[in-house]
Amino acid sequence: MEVINELLPSSRERIEQMMQPGPAGPIYMVNLLKYRERAQYPDGDRGLSGREAYDIYGRGVRELLPRYGGEVVFAGEVTFLSLGQVDELWDEVAVARYPDRATLWAMTTAPEWAQIGEHRAAGLAGQLNIETTSLLG
Repeated sequence: MEVINELLPSSRERIEQMMQPGPAGPIYMVNLLKYRERAQYPDGDRGLSGREAYDIYGRGVRELLPRYGGEVVFAGEVTFLSLGQVDELWDEVAVARYPDRATLWAMTTAPEWAQIGEHRAAGLAGQLNIETTSLLG
């Protein structure tokens, strides 16, 4: 299995899929995060690590999520790979709940999200975002 970390959807097809209604009910986005050693801002070095830059973005998202009916349900540091094989582990895992895919799309295309997005792009080397639904009801 090949894994490619990305910062933004890599194709028009993926964006079009994200704009579809998706599953009924809440979705849980599993975010596998890989940080840059040093944050890379377009205007140059701001003296932040990738994790520090992403933390600025994360605080902004935690404030924004409730306005869209969402919440962070888990965030944790990756400490060990007990099963499977990858060349390099992600640094952190975060799970956020959204009422539905349309709400996630609305939030990530809102001007408030764009304002904090520079810190996400500066801090991340890449990530995987995996949409899931609950099997527990």
